[in-house]
Amino acid sequence: MNIDERIKQAGNEITRCREEIGKRIVGQTEMIDGMLMGLIAGGHVLLEGVPGLAKTLAIKTMSEVLDVEFKRIQFTPDLLPADLIGSMVYIQNTGEFTARKGPVFSNIILADEVNRAPAKVQSALLEAMQERQVTLGDATYPLPRPFFVLATQNPIEHEGTYPLPEAQLDRFLLKVKVDYPSAGEELAILKRMGKEKVIKVRKVLDSGQLKQIQEAAADIKVDERIESYMVSLVGASRDGNSSDHPFSRYIEYGASSRATIFLYRCAKVRALFEGRTYVVPDDVKDVAYDVFRHRIILSYEAESEELKPEDVISRILSSVPVP
Repeated sequence: MNIDERIKQAGNEITRCREEIGKRIVGQTEMIDGMLMGLIAGGHVLLEGVPGLAKTLAIKTMSEVLDVEFKRIQFTPDLLPADLIGSMVYIQNTGEFTARKGPVFSNIILADEVNRAPAKVQSALLEAMQERQVTLGDATYPLPRPFFVLATQNPIEHEGTYPLPEAQLDRFLLKVKVDYPSAGEELAILKRMGKEKVIKVRKVLDSGQLKQIQEAAADIKVDERIESYMVSLVGASRDGNSSDHPFSRYIEYGASSRATIFLYRCAKVRALFEGRTYVVPDDVKDVAYDVFRHRIILSYEAESEELKPEDVISRILSSVPVP
């Protein structure tokens, strides 16, 4: 099977996933595409939005559409690392300790309200995300493949929360903002969900098919000029008070090298979504907001002018020449 056929087949499978998720979730295409992009690109996704916008429902629905194991972990201030990764348990009959694995040993993890748990719990999760393994006692246990974390957080609530440090945020592939639905979507939600009927979805994708989609995405071509364009975008966020980039006074710290790698991977997946075997500049622009949003730290001057990360990212995109 050549690359064109593989791209077409992958596109058909992605379309089936979207259609099944769409049976429950009205609109929110950016959120759904962000979750699928993270799954295919092999990274983790942070969803941020006010309560009641179907973040948790969308994640649970995606786990039902995929034929993989799913666990939900509700993060609370009294959660312990052992509640997440497991612990060593003493067996009285044998006089030995044995490993009891925690819920993190699953394919898809929903870390609900991840900013409600203290730092040591967040660190345990983020270490598992990065290393894809967990150490219990003297032994190290690999996590299953695929291993995909979807975390949620509420941007308007600060009491009783522990904000994720910037270094830990950088480990998320994407940070997706979940916005309110339109009036038409709100009406469709009312008609569909107001009756409290259980809407069933079917499994349409297993781990083997997912691996084939990931391989198809990896084979998508990226021209050297597009690669240089990605590097220029990341570099523009680090240039200090450059005369070429006057917006840089709004940036305290720029994007990391991890941002360059993730921008590359996500642009390939965006091309896959569009059914192309090659990446175009618009693919890079489309994914730049979700890749940069949590990696660019704004300066005091930006906060004083009430600028958001999206405003600064827009200025970066408009200032860097497109190949």
